[in-house]
Amino acid sequence: MSDIERTVIIGSGPAGWSAAIYAARANLKPLLFEGTTKPEMIPLGQLAFTTEVENYAGFPAGNIRAFVESAVDSDRHYNLPPVPKGHEKDGQPHYAVQGVELMELMKQQALNFGTRVVGDDIVDVDFSGDVHTIIPASGEPVKARTVIIATGARANYLGLESEEKYKNKGVSACAVCDGALPMYRRQPLAVIGGGDTAVEEASYLANLDGADKIYLVHRRDELRASKVMADRAKSHPNIEILWNSVVEEVLGDEERVTGLKLSSTIDDSTTELDVKGMFVAIGHTPNTGFLAGKLDMNSSGYIQWTKPFRTETSVQGVFAAGDVADDYYRQAITSAGTGCMAALDSERYLAEAGL
Repeated sequence: MSDIERTVIIGSGPAGWSAAIYAARANLKPLLFEGTTKPEMIPLGQLAFTTEVENYAGFPAGNIRAFVESAVDSDRHYNLPPVPKGHEKDGQPHYAVQGVELMELMKQQALNFGTRVVGDDIVDVDFSGDVHTIIPASGEPVKARTVIIATGARANYLGLESEEKYKNKGVSACAVCDGALPMYRRQPLAVIGGGDTAVEEASYLANLDGADKIYLVHRRDELRASKVMADRAKSHPNIEILWNSVVEEVLGDEERVTGLKLSSTIDDSTTELDVKGMFVAIGHTPNTGFLAGKLDMNSSGYIQWTKPFRTETSVQGVFAAGDVADDYYRQAITSAGTGCMAALDSERYLAEAGL
């Protein structure tokens, strides 16, 4: 490592790798910290927990595995997930790219252009001077002219052991990402939550072609969503709201979710709900704990951009990309786009400063 890096990227999801690709091609020689196993900085980001990604432009279903194995260095093939079962065409695997595959391809593309990668978490930063200091959990502090924060946001879950067991087997935190997958199509599904996000997710699922019954499970007797959104859920013919109910257990077999055990919040009664999927919509937590007091954030802890359509933060030379600065869209493709923007903003900042 040089004494002062031109660009350091923190985070390794779609935003981080896209920023690395553009920064490396601009000869900024980026250094990327991809994290370890902590929830705040997971290598490859939240997509590491996602199965098929059908809505990332440029990756229609096909023999994806053959392409991935040909593109990704063989010493990382161990990290590739199993090929989905029952997805064959003309004797070959035929499926949409899986989250880990997509992230490994992005990582490989960044490596091909010279990005250096460190498998460590960042625990603190010092943005007080013109040269910024990044402090990893292990190893020496790193100084940088520009920093791109791309640590993302993690979905909030219920915290049930059974919920953890069935993640990617019928439990998801993103209906827009996963709801159209074959395993959920034309099946009864449940959305957990009562805010605008929960209603949006339920409405999205209810409007899919051939959608079955969508249950909106809420712990209270009134939705927290805005009146317009609440009225939309109440009037939708495919949505049934289950009031005063919480999920006690996710039920399933060896393959996937088969139902939910619900308990009442007003008495001791329990019921079993026959559904083939559960979408948890109780909010997200941005991975900004190590940045407390260092950058301007909104009330929910998301980094705020200081200019429209720019990735600049409240500190010069520090940029933010992806879900860590986006509490609205939270899609892989929008994260990748802002990663590109952050790299270009970093390049222009350095050029204007003569660095």
